Amino acid sequence: MFHYQPLGIAVQIKHMKILMLLLGFSLAATSIAAPPKEGYQTMVAVTAPTRLDWTFALTNRSLDPIPKDFLPDYDSTRQSFDLFMPPKRDPKKLLPVVLFISPGKEPAGWKQFETACKELGFVFIGVREAGNDCPMKKRVRIVLDVLDEVRRTLPTDPDRTYVAGFSGGGRIACSIAFALPEHFGGVLSFCAAEEFRQESWLRQRCIDRLSVAFVTGTEDFNRGEVERWRGPQLKMVGARSRVWVQDKLGHGIPDGKIIPETLRWLDEGVKPRQELAKKYPATRAKTDTEPTREDAAKTLLAEGKERLKQRETQFSGLMLLQGCMNRWLGTKSAEEAKKILLDYEAKTDKPWEADDLVEQRKFLVAEAKSLDSYASGDLPAQYLKLRPDMAKKAIELWKLIFADGPATKAGEEAKKRIPELEKLTGK
Repeated sequence: MFHYQPLGIAVQIKHMKILMLLLGFSLAATSIAAPPKEGYQTMVAVTAPTRLDWTFALTNRSLDPIPKDFLPDYDSTRQSFDLFMPPKRDPKKLLPVVLFISPGKEPAGWKQFETACKELGFVFIGVREAGNDCPMKKRVRIVLDVLDEVRRTLPTDPDRTYVAGFSGGGRIACSIAFALPEHFGGVLSFCAAEEFRQESWLRQRCIDRLSVAFVTGTEDFNRGEVERWRGPQLKMVGARSRVWVQDKLGHGIPDGKIIPETLRWLDEGVKPRQELAKKYPATRAKTDTEPTREDAAKTLLAEGKERLKQRETQFSGLMLLQGCMNRWLGTKSAEEAKKILLDYEAKTDKPWEADDLVEQRKFLVAEAKSLDSYASGDLPAQYLKLRPDMAKKAIELWKLIFADGPATKAGEEAKKRIPELEKLTGK
């Protein structure tokens, strides 16, 4: 059976991390500063450091102060990007945005997005010098420097800001959105995918707010990862997620109708995002500013306390308080969140423990099923040697499920899948 861990001060709900061997990638000039103009512009300058919480996208907390050796000798004003401004727009409306991350040094994606951005009125941002060979810390910082530069000068809509990317750039797009969902409405990743982070409150935030679109091709060597593993995994845990498979596409960005179709699909989630933000303001970032650490912590604390008032949202409220305490360590709100968590931990009646177990089981089953599907299906030649390790990991997950409930539906499925996967381990 699962062993429940109480809501201690430093407790994090733990979930297994799947082997990422097959996903090897690096996680990782003076430009012309000018007000945004209509049309496509290259080498637009970043004029100031980002105000966004970029260190949280790299760690499990917002670092303050940032260690001097965390990203030494970095200069935001040396960064630049390409920018497309729609020629016709309503000045009273916020602008939708596609923020595109390339696997190479130069901006990519505009050729494929041009028609859709012009028809649908999207701003397009092409990030420069943040490719796969860029160290992870610097890569994330460049992306968020660029995004915030645009936020300073344009009235962008966080509910319709979509971070996109191809291959390694798609992985970074997922990582950033899954860490900072308040700044985005969704993700559009081509030929690559990722999973949510492990913090319970943050995963639920992504489920509640983000739309996640994955695109792969029939000839893409990452098709199985996208179509059988990560796409289904996110959908099984309740995320609004969908996979597109382009016929005859290899490892590349598709042309044609898929891009406008995916953007329209992402936009279909706008109203739920807007309604969620009306109820819980902390779920959405402000359009032109970034709150102080204390203000951000205070808003998250307020939502957590509000959720504690109802039995059905108590568990999510406690997880938000834990998120406040850990992310915004050192603030007054974090200290208050810590005190409330200690008070709840001391209670005799803890009905939220049942909710915790439900969540753990949901994510565990989704992980087992999706990895099983990937490991046992067709794999490209370069990934065949990894099949035994993937099968072993899937077996570990299924054994946990079986031990937790042999007579449950998931337990019965585990009993069937374990011997089949053992055939793939090479033993």
